[in-house]
Amino acid sequence: MIARTWLGATKAQDADAYLEYLEHTGLAEYRKTPGNRGVLGMRRIVGDRAEFLLLSLWDSKDAVRAFAGDNIEKAIFYPEDERFLIGRDEHVSHYEVVHDTIPAEHV
Repeated sequence: MIARTWLGATKAQDADAYLEYLEHTGLAEYRKTPGNRGVLGMRRIVGDRAEFLLLSLWDSKDAVRAFAGDNIEKAIFYPEDERFLIGRDEHVSHYEVVHDTIPAEHV
């Protein structure tokens, strides 16, 4: 299994609107891609900034490629991201999952 991480930030006042937007764009695209095992969307407010960390789980790098295209290290962005994001990683990180305690019925 492969874990893929991405970090972005919005103004704190835009956090809820951006989360709703994510649910209709990137998070929805994850769910539609064969080989996606789920995603954890995490948020923290730090002063006037909201940070979002997405950790998606995939069957393989081929499954990631089905979502991200040939350059799996490049982050995927959507049309309205420019409206929300005040900071963003242009690249993502991939990790081989070497330990998993999630019960099989939850994957």
